[in-house]
Amino acid sequence: MTAKISLQSVTKQFTVRGGPALTALDQVSLDIPSGQFLVLVGPSGSGKTTLLDLLSGLSSPSSGQVLVDGRAVTGPGLDRAVVFQQYALFPWRTARGNVEFGLSASGVRRRERAARADEFLDLVGLSAFADRYPHELSGGMKQRVAIARSLAYDPAVLLMDEPFAALDAQTREQLQDELLRIWRATGKTVVFVTHAIEEAVYLGQRVAVLTARPGRIKRIVDVDLGDREGDVRSAPAFVAHRHELWSLLHDEVGRAA
Repeated sequence: MTAKISLQSVTKQFTVRGGPALTALDQVSLDIPSGQFLVLVGPSGSGKTTLLDLLSGLSSPSSGQVLVDGRAVTGPGLDRAVVFQQYALFPWRTARGNVEFGLSASGVRRRERAARADEFLDLVGLSAFADRYPHELSGGMKQRVAIARSLAYDPAVLLMDEPFAALDAQTREQLQDELLRIWRATGKTVVFVTHAIEEAVYLGQRVAVLTARPGRIKRIVDVDLGDREGDVRSAPAFVAHRHELWSLLHDEVGRAA
């Protein structure tokens, strides 16, 4: 299967004033097929967000290559969208207006912008809240708007940096289910960063475990939970995957500390 995303011996270093260069990622190689849901986990400082920055084009590797569809990433592009932990919504725009914003910047005509905004607000279950402003929405609703905004201009790749970390446990689980539904409906390639082992197991088809800094790929775990119906978090397969990831991360968290 041809890789949608390919990281080839990627190293990223940062200059530290008055000291040696800091290596955030070291010789990371990873192929992600089109339509796959990959989760990145690792201790703090392992380079998870740095890796997303490289994929989004907000940063460039010190060495190695970052490829999407076989082409080197040289900057941000409409083929990739980023959803952050903080919603970054415009407070003076309604939910519909926030979703339309990216489309406006892309040159989409007004009537089509409105239609597509309504389509994707419906996809995330917010049709009834299209005319509400961010301060009138709950945290979970704001994140749904952010996801709808990212999906509206039809990127092939969705990059998500701990998007549910600030939410309460119940809302977080609801949005996990919502994200899986959207992923199945749209066929996007998703790269999702989280610190939560259970979230990684529940969402990911594969989970890439990064080592403590400098970040390297320690192992890639294939996750098979079937159709994820019922109380899947209590299923033996889920418990086994969770324990495997916990074991892989345990030593790395100790090293990072």
